[in-house]
Amino acid sequence: MSSHADLRVVDARVVTPGGTIDGGVAAADGQIVAVGTEANLPEADRTIDAEGNFLIPGFIDPHVHWGLSRYEFDYHDGLEHDFETETRGAVHGGVTTVVNFLLQPEPYLPDMEFFKQAGEENSYIDFAYHAIVHQDHHVDEIEGLAEAGVRSYKLFFNWYKHASPELGIDHSDAGRVYNVLDRVSEINDGVVMFHAENEDLAYERRQELQAERRNDLEAWSEGAPNICEAMQVEQIARMTEYTDSSAYIVHTSTGEAVDIGERYQEQGVQLDIETLPAFLCHSKHDEELGTWGKISPPLRGDESKQRLWEGLRNGTVDYMGTDHCPHKIAFKEKDTGKHGDIWDAIPGDNNGIEYFLPVMMSEGVNKNRISMERLVEVCAENNAKRWGLYPRKGALAEGSDADMVIVDLEDSATVDEEFYHTMEPRYSTFHGEELTGLPTHTIVGGEVVVEDGELLVESGGREYLHRGENGVIRAD
Repeated sequence: MSSHADLRVVDARVVTPGGTIDGGVAAADGQIVAVGTEANLPEADRTIDAEGNFLIPGFIDPHVHWGLSRYEFDYHDGLEHDFETETRGAVHGGVTTVVNFLLQPEPYLPDMEFFKQAGEENSYIDFAYHAIVHQDHHVDEIEGLAEAGVRSYKLFFNWYKHASPELGIDHSDAGRVYNVLDRVSEINDGVVMFHAENEDLAYERRQELQAERRNDLEAWSEGAPNICEAMQVEQIARMTEYTDSSAYIVHTSTGEAVDIGERYQEQGVQLDIETLPAFLCHSKHDEELGTWGKISPPLRGDESKQRLWEGLRNGTVDYMGTDHCPHKIAFKEKDTGKHGDIWDAIPGDNNGIEYFLPVMMSEGVNKNRISMERLVEVCAENNAKRWGLYPRKGALAEGSDADMVIVDLEDSATVDEEFYHTMEPRYSTFHGEELTGLPTHTIVGGEVVVEDGELLVESGGREYLHRGENGVIRAD
């Protein structure tokens, strides 16, 4: 154990990989050097009294879309912009690592140095990348991307065949799904990620609903019914088994998909399931959300919400992210207002990376839907393991990065514009709700970056997490 530390947190309920202990954590040179009772921690330049609150590893958000909207900026400028504004929100919300989706029609490899620089110079937190593989030349880059530290590749099967052309995403057919799964099966720690919705069926349903002049949030859900997701997850599972590959279903929204996932997992198929706070907390009946509640896949009914919570508890749903899409309100609403044209509005929820931890504390832990230990697993530890970041990230353990959050389960706030610290104007599907269970301190690399709502550091100086065959190693 180190004889002296830069920082220590004491009088905490420390959630470690081995269980929750009463004590604290000490950090030096950005790493955790001791975890245990206060008597067993070294002296430090600064000591923070957690006052009996929980001390947990910072959440890892594996699902965000910086630079997506292209409303004000081209993609590269938007990426730099969003890294600064949205990770500023992340540290206020207790998220200390992010994995962002690269999205452009051009090849990725020629721009990898820019992608690294964009985060290193603008982010408040360490970051990694997934690549959206939506052109044939992207498929040809898969092995090169793996060498560049990107080992996860996303397909839209077959959503965005018709919907939201403004986002510039091309869909994939079953042939590309097979080819990508097959290629990725040869890559150590490689995984194919899927937006799983059948848009052929959804297109027909949308035509019918629009002919009936429906323009409500529930119509958006009826326009992509549960079967759209279930059909695609079933196909993905079968092709994953056929190719002996690894698949990950992003933003799972339906109880049917959880059932399918459980069935194939029990058969030994490597099919991982992720869900979002929005699907755990909102439903298609929440008409007050208006166009802000338009996300893809859509909000579902109460039965799916219940099944998703069950899946989180029993291990079928092992991962959580936010699908944070930083759209300006005017672009999101298409200038038709919050209760404007549901069909023309842009899909995607905003500010997820900042509401992630407070929502899960408020709706999960404080309402006894999930234990704190299990929540840390699905929002930090499992995400680190799945994306090759563990044990450097996702754990309060000696040798891990000192990315930590103190959480006061009794502290509450109402979600409004002042709640957020991201791009203005600020909005989300949780607007107006009171959340109980908030971060008081966010520590990144052993440095206190937010304390009692005050940002203490400048952006930049963070690290691109190069995911190699043996996970992430520290840059010397």
